[in-house]
Order: sequence, then structure tokens, then C-alpha cells
Amino acid sequence: MAKIVILAGDGIGPEVAREAEACLRLISGARGLGLTFEDHLFGGAAIDASGDPFPEETQRACENSDAILLGAVGGPKWDGGSVRPEAGLLKMRGTLGLFANLRPARTYAGLESFSPLRADIVKGADMLVVRELTGGLYFGDKVEGTEEASDLCTYSRGEVERIARVAFEAARKRRKKVTSVDKANVLATSRLWRRVVTEVATQYPDVELEHALVDSTAMALITHPTRFDVILTENLFGDILSDEMSVIGGSIGLLASASTGTTGTAVFEPIHGSAPDIAGQDFANPAGAIASAAMLLDHLGHSAEARILEAAVEQAIAGGFRTRDLGGGTRCSEFGEQVRLSVDAQLTANQPKLASA
Repeated sequence: MAKIVILAGDGIGPEVAREAEACLRLISGARGLGLTFEDHLFGGAAIDASGDPFPEETQRACENSDAILLGAVGGPKWDGGSVRPEAGLLKMRGTLGLFANLRPARTYAGLESFSPLRADIVKGADMLVVRELTGGLYFGDKVEGTEEASDLCTYSRGEVERIARVAFEAARKRRKKVTSVDKANVLATSRLWRRVVTEVATQYPDVELEHALVDSTAMALITHPTRFDVILTENLFGDILSDEMSVIGGSIGLLASASTGTTGTAVFEPIHGSAPDIAGQDFANPAGAIASAAMLLDHLGHSAEARILEAAVEQAIAGGFRTRDLGGGTRCSEFGEQVRLSVDAQLTANQPKLASA
């Protein structure tokens, strides 16, 4: 039994979250996983209802859940307000101790031509960025004046150790290579980062470690993305590099993410925004949300089911089901239904007598 909190959020969030939840319900029912689901307000929708992007009721539900599936938050409707939807994300990270952000990115077979890079460069690219999420410049002391401003970047040994372990553990399940990205030729925090990561690496002799500077890494992601497996880096660099990496596969709508931390509860969400210009029109690409649901299944220990869901997304794409962001006319709901048909076919092949979903 596991409790899943659904935070559909804003814009296209409810549309993509609905398709991902339906996939989870299908697999849970067929495999007897016992997943339960609760819907709660979050982001701009919560501001409209209560004035708070992360209301107490939602917070309590999240704290008592095993995993959270998030659609998207934000939009111009709430820009300039005294409270913004994104404040809910920061509060959630603090409440749940979410210090590690994992963003996988790969090039799906058949979509190489949608990348802004040459097809021969991106073919076979499959990477994971492990980003430290609660330290660095974003959370350091700030001075903001009209003539001068500063942001303090700080990292402790403990913060670096714990995120490094996340990266090395992830690499053990992949191709066993970690590229630790810093700016050690200039920054004191990066020199600490490099020393600590090197020490942690001794506990993982089966994983190759290389150190790289952030500027050369940014270039290598464009010129030779297939050389990377797991990229480990701090908050600011991770924010920038993961966004750069997101376009390599052809559409940001394809990509999933997970944020994990100290409490055991993790948040899973597509990395695209709320796209209010297409909200409610059934144009959104739910692949990233469904891939996030697969990561959620992995988190709960249902790895076989996660692989089934991932394969179903691949099969839908290979079968020519392409949403508007990929130049096709497939609707959001139609793509989700096709994924579920593929899931059902795989489950039927592996287990002829299925429980009712």
C-alpha cells in the first residue's frame, strides 16, 4: 500500500497529471500494488482558493504521503501578486527536505530529427543530471541594493557528501560513470566540492569519476552528449545544464524529474512549465508526466512496472503518436490512451489473468 498525492497545479498541469494518474491506476489495479490517490490544491489554483500556494491541508497530505505527482505551477495570472505559485515549490522543498533533483534526458529512437543538433550527434544520448537543490547561491545570504548587490554561495561538506552519494548510487544502476561539474579553477566552494566528491568516490570503486568545469561541460553537451552518463553538480550549474540538456531530445515535453530528500517522500513532475496558452485545449504532451510516474514507481520499489510504463511511452512514440510540440496532431488524452493500451498489452502478455483496474 502506498499513498500518492496528486497536485495537478495550473495550466496544462491537470491535463498531463490526469493521464499519468490513469496509467498508475491501471498498473496498480492490474498488479495489485494497492496504490491510493488523493487530489489536493497547489500553486496558483491554491492561491485562488485559499490565498496560499501550499495550504496547510495540502502540506499535511504531502507529509503523510509516500510520493507526490505534480503537474505544473504558475502562470501570468499570478505574476505581480503578493504571493506567487512558485513560493509553494520552495516551501515544499523545505518541508520535505528535498535536496536532490534528478533529471533524466534521452533521445527517443525516431525523434533524432526533432533535436536542434544533428541526428548523428544526439542518437543514443541518455543522461541523468543529479542537482543539489537546497544550497548554493539560491539559498545563501543576499544583499540587494540600488547600487550594489551580492549573493553568497555556501556549501558544507555534509551537503556535498549526501548529493554525491545520490549520484554514485544512480550511476551504479546505469553505465557506472559520474561526471562531477564545478568551477574549481575559480570558486572556493567548487574546490571543496571537488575534494569531497573525490573522497566519496573511494566508496564506489565500481563507478568511474571524472571532474569537469562547467563551461567546458556546457560545450560538450552540445558537441558530444553521448559521452555523459550521470552529471553531478551544484544548484546553479545544475539549473542551467539541465535546461540546456532538455532540448537535446527534441522537446521539453518528453522529460521527467524527481526530487528526493530526507523524509522519504519524493516529488515527481515533468520539467515543462504550465503553458497557459494551450491549457484546456488537449494539446499538451503528457509523455514527461507519464515518465515521471514511471520514476515514482521506481521510488516505491516497483521497478518492473516502471519499465513497462517506460516501454509503453517509447512504443507510443515509435508508433507515430506525436503531440503538437513534435509536429504531430495527437491529442494529450489520445497519447495517454495509447500508452495505456500498450501497458495493458504488456501486462496481458506477462500475466494473462489480470485483476480489474
